[in-house]
Amino acid sequence: MPFGHFYNLIIKARSAMYRQGITRSHDLDVPVISVGNLTVGGTGKTPLVAFAAKVLAENGRKVCILTRGYKRENPNERVLVSDGENILAEVKQSGDEPYELAQKLLGIAAVIADKDRTAAGVWAKEKLGSDAFVLDDGFQHFQLKRSLDLVTVDATDPFGNGWLLPQGTLREPVANLARAGAVILTRANLAGSAGDLDALKAKVQGLAPAAAVFTSQNNTSNIIPLAKLFDEKRTVAIRSLLPKTRTLAFCAIGNPDSFFRQLMAEGFELAGTNKFPDHYKYTERDASTLNELARKWNADILLTTVKDAVKLKDFRFDVPCYVVESAPVFDNEEGLRELIVKTLTK
Repeated sequence: MPFGHFYNLIIKARSAMYRQGITRSHDLDVPVISVGNLTVGGTGKTPLVAFAAKVLAENGRKVCILTRGYKRENPNERVLVSDGENILAEVKQSGDEPYELAQKLLGIAAVIADKDRTAAGVWAKEKLGSDAFVLDDGFQHFQLKRSLDLVTVDATDPFGNGWLLPQGTLREPVANLARAGAVILTRANLAGSAGDLDALKAKVQGLAPAAAVFTSQNNTSNIIPLAKLFDEKRTVAIRSLLPKTRTLAFCAIGNPDSFFRQLMAEGFELAGTNKFPDHYKYTERDASTLNELARKWNADILLTTVKDAVKLKDFRFDVPCYVVESAPVFDNEEGLRELIVKTLTK
């Protein structure tokens, strides 16, 4: 608890320095959409980053994603993961989420991994001609001015235990949600009853009265054989995998239970599940463990996420391994699109 209080003082002091102009934010003079959250762990930011990039690109902008690239090989190195047309780095150089975004947004957006995202933005404007940016994990990144703050809140675990790091999972007090331009309650379909979701909406609206509040859920949009993920994509009909298909699901994401619950809600029979730490780097031993578990639980297939799959292409499994692509479904997609498009006219 004492460390949590100390952490809170640091947050308040840092925020005050930016508000008072003691420390200045850099303006890229083009639209910057930030996608972030209040807590550590997975809240469904990556699908929202991709969505925002697509909306900007559809409106004629040359888009670049600015991301830190967590747990990549050299965190101090700037890596051009994609120039928007070609993948230019390996996953170990870029980090798993930047690589996933680069694959997903080919022909739509460039992706740069750099802990100095301001410098990366300046570079991208000059070298790539970027004229719109999506700032990944940017809610606490005051160094760069943004046109709109989109903040994700996981409806299944909105604010953890309510305590700041290191006692809890909050990066900053929940009252700071007031800075958001819009709040997206993710995984709304897994949140419990409609009353629970309504109560959360009311709480969020009270914390951020000026923000628009949306809900979203992740639905499986595609299932791809692991071997074909980096090749020509071959979609598998979801229902063709369901009848009498025993599944071993595994992942290394911030909220693994949400992935497993999504699969069960969609009708998959889970013979078993296996969790790895977020951003985990898989080894041959892990592949052997998964093969052993598949035999033990009589699993017919393995299912994992795209974030995991980008780190699994060199491994072989004894049963077919499929990759689940998910897409966000918003309660008011048109309203969210309008918010993003408005930043282009400011």
